[in-house]
Amino acid sequence: MNAAIIFVLLLVLMLTGMPISISLGLTVLTFLFTMTQVPIESVALKLFTGIEKFEIMAIPFFILAGNFLTHGGVARRMINFATSMVGHWHGGLALAGVLACALFAAVSGSSPATVVAIGSIILPAMVRQGYPKNFGAGVITTSGALGILIPPSIVMVMYSVTTNTSVGKLFMAGVVPGVMLAFLLGLTTWYLARKHNYPRMPKATWSERWRTFRASAWGLLLILIVMGGIYSGAFTPTEAAAMAAVYAFFIAVFVYKDLRLKQVGKVLLDSASMSAMLLYIITNAVLFSFLMTSENIPQAMAEWLTGQGLGVITFLLVVNILLLLAGNVMEPSSIVLIMAPILFPVAMKLGIDPVHFGILIVVNMEVGMCHPPVGLNLYVASGITKMGITELTVAVWPWLLTMLIFLLVVTYIPQISTWLPNLIYS
Repeated sequence: MNAAIIFVLLLVLMLTGMPISISLGLTVLTFLFTMTQVPIESVALKLFTGIEKFEIMAIPFFILAGNFLTHGGVARRMINFATSMVGHWHGGLALAGVLACALFAAVSGSSPATVVAIGSIILPAMVRQGYPKNFGAGVITTSGALGILIPPSIVMVMYSVTTNTSVGKLFMAGVVPGVMLAFLLGLTTWYLARKHNYPRMPKATWSERWRTFRASAWGLLLILIVMGGIYSGAFTPTEAAAMAAVYAFFIAVFVYKDLRLKQVGKVLLDSASMSAMLLYIITNAVLFSFLMTSENIPQAMAEWLTGQGLGVITFLLVVNILLLLAGNVMEPSSIVLIMAPILFPVAMKLGIDPVHFGILIVVNMEVGMCHPPVGLNLYVASGITKMGITELTVAVWPWLLTMLIFLLVVTYIPQISTWLPNLIYS
């Protein structure tokens, strides 16, 4: 009964158009003050202790690194390198967009940042070359979603904080699925481009490829610094995020010189604003999680679900449907912070690997970012392309279908997610 009251209250507040973070906080406070004897001091204590985890510091650092890279010309150099490698194939510039999104995802940790950085440069170029606008928009909107699957990933950090799963293992687990999804999105792009005979580019010489690689090498080196540092044990994921932010600042201002020192203040302010928004959501979600635990709701739900005789296969299918439905009304951070504490105990009871479960949630979040009504990537792409959400929804469906097939594969073949972390951490 208590669970029903909490979720109805949360849903009603969200339907009023209230931000999710405030809806969460108000739900908790209303329930605590009217239906429980929990002292008010515990609420204040939870608000502070909820974000005291060392791993949470990685979030503002990765946001800052991503913003430096977005403004610092790294994206343009990655596009030039990607174009020199695959531009001569069918739909060359579109394929270069997929590859550039995968490369930029490996340094930014954010899907919207990837869509903005790559899309704002490559979409106008594709239109000039004669590609239909909706084809280019479909490619970039969905490929940009790689930003939260290919490590480092802000969403993975949030899942780690919520479930106490190793961030390092999650980052390693994202590598193979990330490369696989990038390949499948590229394959879909190539097939459609070949079918409609979209433009190809002249084949680049090896000297041109070497030149573009050298130009983008400073940005690509960040992948080695972050992943190599975590893998070798030189630093933790949080320290890697701090290193990434300092390194991104250095190459944007002093190496590429695309970002002037007087612009750094604005980048810092933008990053602080986005970090504050995410941390506010996390704080309220921690409070919500505290309420759920104090009312024994996750444990009761875990017992009810296992009492229904749900096997692993059925449970994972139910999780996918729940998360895809949640993706219709919420953005990824909120979904992870609300749903993970509820679903995670059931997954553990059924013997599902916590790392595999984390990757499954992240892939669901990717799909959610590319479909209406609140798909973040759709809104970002809409701003770049000046296309309506309905038009964009139609444009992305071939790649969205590819992502849904990939989701099923990742769901039922856990080795795709667990092979690399098991190999490294065994």
